[in-house]
Amino acid sequence: MSIFKRNLKKISADSEKFLKNFLKRQPINSKLITPMKYGLFSGGKNFRTSIVVNTGKIFKVNYKKLIIIGAAVECIHSYSLIHDDLPCMDDDEIRRGKMTTHKKFGESTAVLAGNSLLTLAFEILSSHQLKVKNNLKINLIKSLAISSGHLGMAGGQFLDLFFEHKKISKNSIINMQCMKTGMLFGFCCEAAAIVANLSNSDRNKFYEIGKEIGIIYQIADDFIDLTGNKKIVGKPTQKDNKMGKSTLLNFSGKDYANSYAQNLKKKIINKLKKYGKNSNDLIQSIEFILNRKK
Repeated sequence: MSIFKRNLKKISADSEKFLKNFLKRQPINSKLITPMKYGLFSGGKNFRTSIVVNTGKIFKVNYKKLIIIGAAVECIHSYSLIHDDLPCMDDDEIRRGKMTTHKKFGESTAVLAGNSLLTLAFEILSSHQLKVKNNLKINLIKSLAISSGHLGMAGGQFLDLFFEHKKISKNSIINMQCMKTGMLFGFCCEAAAIVANLSNSDRNKFYEIGKEIGIIYQIADDFIDLTGNKKIVGKPTQKDNKMGKSTLLNFSGKDYANSYAQNLKKKIINKLKKYGKNSNDLIQSIEFILNRKK
């Protein structure tokens, strides 16, 4: 196993450890904790936390602070997956090789568990365990809210559904995927810059880098849906075509989508060159995204 993959595994384990301990402190009479845990600890790589950590390495931000921020992002991501799987959205019954949350606990419980994970993210960022100045916490909370709300991830999911079986322009597809996937990655990169108390221009620069990483991630996801092995992926594949999804793959074909992702990678690497070896892990994260099978 490579050093990068070992680090990825450690980051994932540390993120889950923090979340499990945080949930232990929640009131035990909450009936939603069980479905929340089911959706949150579903066998994912906690890859967004690794983007937070690997960006933080560039500025030498405290590892524990980065793990806590990453844990909040994983709550947002898990909530979005629970809701995406619902019959009114993408109507999936299997994720990561097991029943989706609504198939396990029922639709209403899945909606409420997802809502609770969404709000838990902001509880984590505002908690005393994240030891950063209050003005920086406010900036973190505001950025995550924008990235995950109607201007970001939720708005992108709306467009993803709205665009089904419609003829959509390439720029509209890229904008939708930037909102749906890119902006949460944007927060992952900007968060480290916020905690490092960088200027607004530097924060914006890393937010843009994160958005570009997110678009690469989405393109890789689209390739996995088209060509992936469902036993490896842990859910049915080739659904995008059946559902009439608007993707770069469907719009322009494999060669263009791959070229677009590779050009974004080169663009990001050029932006990160000035940070030297401190940016190596973030660059390796992009290579990992492009080569993943699930």
